Amino acid sequence: MSNSPSTTANSLSTTSPEQALLYRGVSEIFPNQPASEDISENLAERLQKTDRPLRVKLGIDPTGADIHLGHSIPVRKLRAFQDAGHTAILLIGDFTARIGDPTGKSDVRRKLSSDEVKQNAQTYLEQVRPILDFDTPGRLEIRYNSEWLEQLDLGEILELLATMTVGQMLAKEGFSERHKQENPIYLHEFFYPLMQGYDSVALKADVELGGTDQKFNIAVGRDLQRHFGQTPQFGLLVPLLLGTDGVQKMSKSLNNYVGLQEDALTMYSKLEKTPDNLLKPYFELLTNLPLDKLPEAPRDRQKLLALNIVTQYHGEAAAKEAQAAAINLTQGDTTGTGDAVPLFALSNVEFPAKLFYILSKSDLCKSSGEARRQIQGGGVKLDGEKVSDVDLTFDSPEALDGKVLQVGKKKFIRLVVDT
Repeated sequence: MSNSPSTTANSLSTTSPEQALLYRGVSEIFPNQPASEDISENLAERLQKTDRPLRVKLGIDPTGADIHLGHSIPVRKLRAFQDAGHTAILLIGDFTARIGDPTGKSDVRRKLSSDEVKQNAQTYLEQVRPILDFDTPGRLEIRYNSEWLEQLDLGEILELLATMTVGQMLAKEGFSERHKQENPIYLHEFFYPLMQGYDSVALKADVELGGTDQKFNIAVGRDLQRHFGQTPQFGLLVPLLLGTDGVQKMSKSLNNYVGLQEDALTMYSKLEKTPDNLLKPYFELLTNLPLDKLPEAPRDRQKLLALNIVTQYHGEAAAKEAQAAAINLTQGDTTGTGDAVPLFALSNVEFPAKLFYILSKSDLCKSSGEARRQIQGGGVKLDGEKVSDVDLTFDSPEALDGKVLQVGKKKFIRLVVDT
């Protein structure tokens, strides 16, 4: 399955700029067959012929507290359906999150408590608020799948289980790999795709959104809707976003992510370094800017990308302030937008040296103890990247030459070998 936007999806006929955004960057829409007399098997035709807003579902399992730009892609697609006049359903998987989606996992996921899920769900809603229209009546339903999944009795559970075979479950990519490697697969994990599919039955979804890794689960929803006498939903898949390293999928554990809760300067600083090979997919998937009117120079594209995305989450004023601060951090005060970043000569430090000692020696922190606490609390960044290793050590000053060391949002120095 390709993670790049498909030419088939993008060639579907559209009638307005709002509908054009429905297909922008889409990897796959299924089914995508000519319509029959009884049922539309083509989303473009369904959109043109429907006499009511479609119910468009996006399910998110709050298994963690933070959302990054990769997570934002299907949420942005949900907003596109809102703007085209359809009903967006943001489904919080507060019941399924206690199990965790086994997709892409080589081992069973840790079970979460209901309190953990509830807390994570609240942070998720806060983070997607800049993307979705929460205010216009009728445009957004926020639902929790505990509403119906907690009410299922044993007979209903057995009916769900009887709709799939073990062989069908083992055809799912993650299960297949674990089975071949003789890693244990627990029965409750088999139940996950059925529960996610049953969500579509409960919500009477017309369209379900998800990443390309969710095709199996969305297809199960179609099968269950058919089983319960409903018109099967369409699946609309979007790519999985590569991280800022340009190599691996965006992930907090790989430190190649841009978090939606990050401050404007940190977000801008990361995005203005976007590798050339990521500029086109980032513009396509993370902005609504016309792709045929982007600047020619890659550096200008990087700046435009960073400014646009920071504006989405922090507002135009904060984005421009972050851009000015980033210019100062990288170039000094060459534009008259603020004070140049103070320089700190590394000749004042004996190497090898731990970073917390440099923080103390440079007066960014009052003591080594405070410096260690700042690192532990996530308040220290080196060239825009958060430092998490309290004992991070550098063997020579050359390894730090020219880098910007930051504590909090307003304290910066540039480290130099010789002033």
